This record gives sequence, structure tokens and C-alpha cells, in this order.
Amino acid sequence: MKKYHPFSERIVDILVRKVNNDNRHFFRILTGYYLSKVASMMRCNIQTNDRDVIPVNTYVLNLMVSGTGKGHSTNILERDFVAYFKREFLNNVFPKKAEENLQTLAQERAAWRVNIGQTTLTLDEETEYQHNEFQKHFDRLGELAFSFDSGTTPAVKQMREKLLLASAGSMNLELDEVGSNMSSNVDVLNTFLELYDVGLVKQKLIKNTLENIRSEELTGNTPTNLMMFGTPTKLLDGGKIEEEFKQFLETGYARRLLFGYTTDSHRTKYASAEARYALMVDSNLARDILSIQQEFTNFAKRPFNPVLKMSEANHIHLIEYQIKCEALADDMKDHMSLHKAEMIHRYYKAIKLAGAYTFADNFTEITKDHLDYAISVVEDSGEAFHTLMRKQGPYERLAHYLADCDNDVTQHELMEELPFYKGSESQRKDLMTLAMSFGYRNNIIIKRRMLDEIEFFNGETLAETDLTHLTIGISKDIAYNYQTDNPPFDLLHKLTTADGYHYTAHGFINGHRKSENVIPGFDLLILDCDGDVNMSTVKVLLEDYTFLMSTTKRHTTEINRFRLILPLSHRIKLTTGEYSKFMTNVFEWLPFPVDEGAKDIARKWATHPGIYEYNTGDVIDATMFIPETKRSDETKARISATGFCNIERWFRTHTSKGNRANHLYRYGMVLIDGNYPLGEIVEKLETFNNSLEVPLPEEQFRNSTIKSISKEFQKRKEDI
Repeated sequence: MKKYHPFSERIVDILVRKVNNDNRHFFRILTGYYLSKVASMMRCNIQTNDRDVIPVNTYVLNLMVSGTGKGHSTNILERDFVAYFKREFLNNVFPKKAEENLQTLAQERAAWRVNIGQTTLTLDEETEYQHNEFQKHFDRLGELAFSFDSGTTPAVKQMREKLLLASAGSMNLELDEVGSNMSSNVDVLNTFLELYDVGLVKQKLIKNTLENIRSEELTGNTPTNLMMFGTPTKLLDGGKIEEEFKQFLETGYARRLLFGYTTDSHRTKYASAEARYALMVDSNLARDILSIQQEFTNFAKRPFNPVLKMSEANHIHLIEYQIKCEALADDMKDHMSLHKAEMIHRYYKAIKLAGAYTFADNFTEITKDHLDYAISVVEDSGEAFHTLMRKQGPYERLAHYLADCDNDVTQHELMEELPFYKGSESQRKDLMTLAMSFGYRNNIIIKRRMLDEIEFFNGETLAETDLTHLTIGISKDIAYNYQTDNPPFDLLHKLTTADGYHYTAHGFINGHRKSENVIPGFDLLILDCDGDVNMSTVKVLLEDYTFLMSTTKRHTTEINRFRLILPLSHRIKLTTGEYSKFMTNVFEWLPFPVDEGAKDIARKWATHPGIYEYNTGDVIDATMFIPETKRSDETKARISATGFCNIERWFRTHTSKGNRANHLYRYGMVLIDGNYPLGEIVEKLETFNNSLEVPLPEEQFRNSTIKSISKEFQKRKEDI
């Protein structure tokens, strides 16, 4: 079970209430960044056995949808908490530490110059001279930037030089709306990439000029913190910006960053406005804020430059986590290089974050709890990273965009609305094909039609049919007073066998049954079989499907007349014209004829207290029949390619190596129902078996299939 740092959770609780957002992971990442920032300003370090001394610092990428409190939560942390540390640090800590270090540097420089004879001054005189020179240089470097939201590499190195002279503070880059500002900060982000591990960066060689004098390189580490936040849509735009971001991940940011990512609003739900207001003005909230403000003030009064220790047991605990992550990375596919890098380096991010928690608690040693608190956040970060990397590709976004459109859209409109829908006609066509293929597998139907030589597209996300909640219109009147009901499928016979009712596959506006009043959305096929096929034949042919058969008023044992009701896999919304085409596709797929009056979207059927029978099997895939779709075109092509009549085609498309014997027997039973002579039945079965890609072996065919069919034929003849 995951557990989180108590002090951090107190801050998260405040943010949840103040921002009206319950996205605790986003706030944990944000709080972790600021605790690391404070610890690094105080030059908190960790003594490790494998990497010697490393700084406490954190890099984060925090993405949340617009209008959900990113800026507000950051402002609260900056204004209500970090500002109290900042005031104390800038007024007291930094000036004092800077003065101490400048004096130390002056003494070291003076002693060196005196020892090698480069000065005629005494040690004290040289020390004073060097101190003045260091001080002037320190002042020329400008004021300390507690944080900055943009920069250049020279400016970063200049600020780093000031931190080296002071031997205090850290560099903190806080990049707002990263999707818009990343490109302009490429150089500084590359520099921060190098600075992450231990705060070191290689010196760039420059030519001495009157305007540009190469200074002596100062040794030492300068910790850095990085916070990038913004909205997912701007960064993950499917275009140039996203490509640039992925390159940053490839260069090393995948292993360095803690990730927060969500596309949900996470708005807190309250019972009433009064309840929400009561929490906003709660006195306990005010007391918590005051308490945390005092803690942040105290952070600047802690011992400077602490080095946190870890016991052998806790080192081993961390190594166990490292080994676990490495094993998980090894199980990943080779192409998942970013995922591998993120996984392998989780332990390193965990120890740095654990250091921040330890500093916040004013401990001198990282405990197992601190490690576990950090590991919980790092694991949540890993989940966010995987979600981010599973982000919809351009073709997925196109499919979802079309599904969300209320109206048909043209190529021009798609190019205007979608930044990734660019390129040549061929490239756009390929993208649309991919979108259709994606929709094919993910219950998104994309329709394409031509009107006046203009190409139109539309989409729909299909909802899976709930067999306990189907859609039926019911009335005792032929045309009026239709009420929509939602019976379960297994009780549908109570309607079909009732007396004096009419029912439909759709509901109607104002209960008036006519096509223009149809409420879009149906999940049942309702078909009439009027004497062209026996119920026994249908039972054989549709044995693999779920259906209800119910006899109608004119049914007799000699001429079977019955209603066939089949639930569909998905709830479909079609126009009147589309519905007619849909039903035509169904008719072409069925192996027996039905009344084509079912093409009428407003068709009604009368109930009858007759015989009914259920069959349980698969639910028919509705996507095969939706007109103007890739799936429908494939279904039509498959049907026309067989070259067989309906019955033969049906069995051919449903027969495989694993069910040959069963389907040959079923085919024979259908032929018996069709009153074919035995000789013709045997001949048809032989022809069918020989046409299979892998026919049933001759011996099995003769001794099993033909023998069983002959017995059934004789039995039927005797019964007559």
C-alpha cells in the first residue's frame, strides 16, 4: 500500500480545498518540487555509496487541462508558503554565506599568489585586495534570481558563477505553459540536462576579446531544479512541438523528470454551494496555512549545507527497489527505450525526493519511511509517464475528433481545426485510413460520403449494448402514444406474446410514430419470417447467435410465420436513409429471406400470444452493417466473393477447420428442412466439403456426416 509524506500531504490538502481540485498526484509533484527547491537553496546533499555526495534537486513535468488550477496552485505555494522562506533566505542566509565564501576565496587566492611570488603585498594586504576583486565581480553578476521562467545558456552560466562565488543557493527554472515556451528555451534546457545529476556543467571555450574576457573557471557544484507545467493539448499537439518534446525525452529527460499528467478536470464535487463555501472559510484551514508558513520560515534557519546519511539497511532497501525496476525494464520490448530509461532511473529520482522530505522533517538521516514516501510518488509518476506515452497518436485524435463532431466535416475544416492534419493529399488520405482502422478496432465508426464532389466525414463512438436495458417503443395505438421502455432481453417475450400491443425498435418524439419523429438509437434487429424458412432451419443457421423467436398470428406448423429478434453488439444511431441501407446489408448477410418492410425506420410490429423460444450465443456485430464504413465494405466484399447462394455462402463463411464436421451436419439438416431429396443432399454436402480449404477426411465424411444425415432424413420421412 502506498503512503505519502505527511508534511507534503498537509500542503496537498490545502491545495485541494483552495483550488477545488482533487488531483492529489499533480499537487504532490508540485509540492515535491518546492520542497526540493528549498532544500537545494540551503545546499542540502545526500551521502551515497555509489555516487558519493549528490545534491537534493528535482525536475518535474506537470500537465493538467486548462482551467483546473495549475496557475492558482502554483501561486498559492509561491505566495502563501515559499515566500516566507524566500524572504528569510534572501535577507539573511544568502548575503551571509556569500560574504563568508568570498572571504574564503580571497584568502585562498591571496595565499597562492604570495606563495608563488606573484605579488609584493603582504598576505593580509593581498587578501583584502582579492576580496575587493571578488566582491566587485560578484556584484557585476547582478542580483540572485530566486527563480526564472526563461533564459539563455550564457545567462545560466553567469548565474551559476554567482552561486559558485556565494557557495549558496540553486538555479530554479520554472517554465510556464511548456508547450508554447519550450522551443525558445532549447539551449537552457540542454544546459539543465547536464546540470541535473551533481550540478556540474562543462565550460565552453570562448575567445578573448575586448568585449568578452574569458574568466577563470570556479570549481564547485550548483544544484538545479526544473519545473515545467502546462496543458497537455499544447505540448502534445501531434505536430512540431510534440516532436521536439519527444526528442528532449530521448536526450535524457525521461530519466530525470517526475511526471504529472491528466486529461481530466478533477474538479471536486460538493453537495451544495454552501458546503463549498464552508470549507473555503474553515478556521482549521487558516490555522494549517499559518502553521506551514512558519515551517517554511524555519527552513531558512536550518543548518546550512547539511549532508544527509543513510543506514546500511536503508541503502539495501533502496537497492532492492532499484533491482526491481531494472527487472521490469528488462522485460520491456527493445523499442520501448524511453520506458526503459524512465524505469531504470526511478530509484535515483526517489532518493533525491526522499532527501527533500528528510530536510523538510529536519532529520539528519534518510529513513525507510522517507524512501517509501518518495517511491510512492515516483511510482505514481511512472504511471503518469506511461499514460502520457500512450497518448493518442494523430490518427487516434482524428478518429476521436470525428466521433465528437455533431455534423459532417470537410477536408478543409479538418485542416483548419487540427494542427496535425496537414501535408499532401496523399498524407492526409493515409492519416484518414489509419483513423478508420483505429476506429474499426475501437468501436468508432467513421463514415465517408461525397456530395457535389466534396468529401464529407462523420464519426460516432458506439456504446456497447446492455442486454439488461434495451430500447423498445410500445403502444396500444398504431401511430400514437408510443412510450419508450427498456426491458431486459431475457424478458422480451412478455412483450412479444402479450395481447393488443404494437412495438418498435425506436422511440419517438411526442410518442407519434413516423420517420421524422424517430429518436436516434437502436440496439435490436426485428425481422419477420413469413413462410420462406422454417423455425427449425433458423435455429440451425443462427445457432451461434443470441435471438428470440416468437410466432405471429398467421403461423402454422405447415407454414412457419414468426418474428426474429436479435440484439446488436452496439447501440447505433442512423438517419432514415442510413437505416434503410443498414437493413439492406443485414438482408444480404442473412442466409434466408425476411420481410423487407423492416427497412422502414418507423416500422411497427404487433404482439401475439404465441409460442416463443430463446437461443443463447454471440451477439451480432452491428458494425458489419453500418453503411459507408470500412467494415461494411469489407463485409459486402466477403459476401460477393464467395460466389455461392445464401445458404452455402453462410456455411462457407462460418466454417473452419475446428468446426467442419458440426457445420456439415448442420448444413445437411438445413437441406432436409428444405425438402431436398437424399441424393441431392449428399451431392451438395460432397461439393461443399470438397470446396473447403481443408476438407473433412473422406472416411470421417462418409462414416459420420453422411451416415448421420441419412438417419435424420429417414426419421423425418417416417414421421411424415
